Amino acid sequence: MSAMKYAVFTVMMPDCSLDTTIEKLQQYGYDGVEWRFTKSDPARAEDAPSFWGNNLSTVEADATEAELLLLKEKTVAAGLQVPNIGAYIACGDKQATETAMKAASVLGAPSIRVGVPMYNRTRPYQELLLEGRAYLEQVQELGAEYGVMGLIEVHHGNIACSASLARRLVEGFDPARIGIIYDPGNMVHEGFENYRMGLEVMGEYLTHVHIKNARWQRKEGEASAAEGPLWQAVWSPLQDGVVHWPQVIADLKAIGYDRWLTFEDFSGSAPTDTLLRDNLAYVRSLF
Repeated sequence: MSAMKYAVFTVMMPDCSLDTTIEKLQQYGYDGVEWRFTKSDPARAEDAPSFWGNNLSTVEADATEAELLLLKEKTVAAGLQVPNIGAYIACGDKQATETAMKAASVLGAPSIRVGVPMYNRTRPYQELLLEGRAYLEQVQELGAEYGVMGLIEVHHGNIACSASLARRLVEGFDPARIGIIYDPGNMVHEGFENYRMGLEVMGEYLTHVHIKNARWQRKEGEASAAEGPLWQAVWSPLQDGVVHWPQVIADLKAIGYDRWLTFEDFSGSAPTDTLLRDNLAYVRSLF
């Protein structure tokens, strides 16, 4: 039997209120919930639910302690843990980092996601690396104060787009305070490395894993490569993308990983209930 625990990052449940999210995750047999944590845009409150727009399954970054305690009570009552807070924090924003850590300590989450410098060719990598590490120094200090880890995510568009670049960013920090979220789905867009090698490179900093998938498709209307890339990565169902999850799971088992696997399916390929049921069944079948 696998010792893995399964959660959902609620960004993939934009049509579900916080209470409904808890009910559904309990219904489908999940172990935890990774809350989306940010300040919602009131201008989008009337929009149709969407992943990064009007997402109803969002814990507001300005929630009061009383509101957070009530949410914790409901989560615990449903038998769910909170393995991480999926915060949206810009690199260097110490105040937002502290706010998220305070929320995590109330909700009982051991970690929060923290910011990483973005890379867009306007600033040199070495300069961004120094900036990112200076921020992680602050994160490490705050983490010691609140008892909460700061996790960077392997993500396209930033300077930690691969496992090895993520390791370089966190190298030398206390792995009890600073860790890495491994996300092979993001590496379809940018940063692909052999899964097993990447896991070995991250070593003791590997703290959390996100589960999703993506595939490549040819852009429509492109006349030539001179006008830009002919191909783009788009989100896909777990079993219909570039990431070969049977191999990833085998590699995670090979290195002895036994922590959280958190789903964040952005494919929109089926209703939320179907994705919650089928994705969990699929990954469990790989063990």
